Amino acid sequence: MAHDDPPFLGQNCVTPSSRREVLLRWAWAFVQATVFRWSPRPWHGFRARLLRLFRADIAAPGRVVIFPTARITYPWRLTLAPRSMVGPRVTLYNLGHITLRRGANLSQNCHLCAGTHDFNRWSMPLVTAPIIIGENAWLGADVFVGPGVTVGELCVVGARSVVMKDLPPRMICAGQPCRPLKPRAEPT
Repeated sequence: MAHDDPPFLGQNCVTPSSRREVLLRWAWAFVQATVFRWSPRPWHGFRARLLRLFRADIAAPGRVVIFPTARITYPWRLTLAPRSMVGPRVTLYNLGHITLRRGANLSQNCHLCAGTHDFNRWSMPLVTAPIIIGENAWLGADVFVGPGVTVGELCVVGARSVVMKDLPPRMICAGQPCRPLKPRAEPT
């Protein structure tokens, strides 16, 4: 680079991943694009076991629901509690850890992104923060959840909401940005 070239975003950017992790991610990408994706829809336990082979924390693989069209970037940064559900075409871009507590439900096309970049630095280093979806929380269709967010237990998040801050338990929330609207009644 010539000395008179102005700086640019991403300049001197390097991957924070080790070579071993990069190779493991490639192996997972192959498995996900073939065996995982081609498995019959009802084979949720099979897909959970595949994720466990790649070090996902799933205590009861037969008690979670994971659709074959779900996309998980790093299985080893994923925790799924019993009765949690990862719906059709859900993206778990888990640069940081993502946890779904018992009964958490992600509807179709949800996108959880547990990382971003420090745009105040030319090299734009990766910044990660965990996402936690509380017990029996339900995210409607097309919800986006950003890094560092905790969604409280029994929270309902309306379709197409953008969640960039923590949401309290037992509330119905919606919007862009997402905000609490009213208390959620106890399910019967």
